[in-house]
Amino acid sequence: MNEERLLRLEEKIAYLERHVTAQDRAMLELTEELDAVRRELRRLREGRGEPGSAPEPADERPPHY
Repeated sequence: MNEERLLRLEEKIAYLERHVTAQDRAMLELTEELDAVRRELRRLREGRGEPGSAPEPADERPPHY
């Protein structure tokens, strides 16, 4: 009976270790993706400037005026 209980505990531990490893991998992927999004946002802000600093295309005068 103790062997069966021990076996169940070992199985649970193995499952939990795999689960934690999978969660760590997912968190690393999400962190890398968030970093990439932040870099892209920073690049867009630097390239266009802050909102309101440059006229929007709808506010520009057409070339025939």
